[in-house]
Amino acid sequence: MLIISNMILFALVLSTIVMFISSLLSKKTIIDREKSSPFECGFDPKGSARLPFSLRFFLIAIIFLIFDVEITLLLPLVVVTKLTFIKTWVLTGAFFLLILLAGLYHEWNQGALDWSI
Repeated sequence: MLIISNMILFALVLSTIVMFISSLLSKKTIIDREKSSPFECGFDPKGSARLPFSLRFFLIAIIFLIFDVEITLLLPLVVVTKLTFIKTWVLTGAFFLLILLAGLYHEWNQGALDWSI
């Protein structure tokens, strides 16, 4: 029993030393200004946070997320075709697609999908 606990302790110490050495060797020594700057939203992080921006791009992103999530809800319909009655499957799919099309028509009618400025 003492031999097993010594082996576990040795493995723990050895793995800690290896992780410490690998973290020291993998440190980036050259700091690149381009790679250090954030680029996700296009705004300067050190500038003023109160600059005006177009809400249209954020609205398009939200609409994309909504329709993307709804498509992932449509995918299980294909899987359950053999597990349900065909009438129930068609009615569920048609109802869901009808809701999707009604939402798309509403967004189109409101001008949210218009790209002209």
